[in-house]
This record gives sequence, C-alpha cells and structure tokens, in this order.
Amino acid sequence: MKRLDPLKLLSEVRDLQIVDKDGRNCGICDDIELDGAPGEALTVSALLVGPGAYARRLPKWAHRLVVSLAGNRMVRVPWQSVEKISGRIYLSVTAESLGLRRTEDRLASAMKRVPFS
Repeated sequence: MKRLDPLKLLSEVRDLQIVDKDGRNCGICDDIELDGAPGEALTVSALLVGPGAYARRLPKWAHRLVVSLAGNRMVRVPWQSVEKISGRIYLSVTAESLGLRRTEDRLASAMKRVPFS
C-alpha cells in the first residue's frame, strides 16, 4: 500500500451519498474504519454513518449542538455490503438491514402529521 492511498480513499469515499439496494438514499459516508496492525497492510472494514462518526471532528460547541439535535448514533456499514462506488456508494443490502434510514423514516412519519406539508 502506498503512503498516499488512504488519503485518496478518504477523498473519494467520505461525504458520498449512500444508496441501498432498493435505490433509496440512506445517509452519507461520514468516516471510514480501517483494520490492520503496525507493519501490516491496512484494509477497509466499514463505512461509518451518522453523527457519532463525525461529531468528534467538530469544535466542542458544534459537537454539543449536533448531539442535542441529532444524537450521537453511528452505524457501521460493513465493507462487504458495498457493491460499487461511482459518484455514490451503492449497497448490496437494504438500509433497514443495517439500521440506516431511522432518522429519515421518523422525520417522514412526523411530516405526514403536519398540515399542508
């Protein structure tokens, strides 16, 4: 593995929209989890999705705001569930099978109760 490969991986994968096998948007890749020990090759083990994955990179005041509004939940999307990457990350499984889309589904349910929405 070349020294710059992980940086390229981060720049090409992090912040991409994730789409499940049914074509539904189910989040943004907020971080990447790597496996490996010193002297060994690094391998991608999972994509991390949700405020718990990016909140620690924020200033303390922004971290508190994000946690109060969105919680600190993080979902691990196993690398084996990624089918392809081409401008978006396409999964070979449904969002529900990984615990994705909970916030989106909850908000959609709440919006149905709002008059004129």
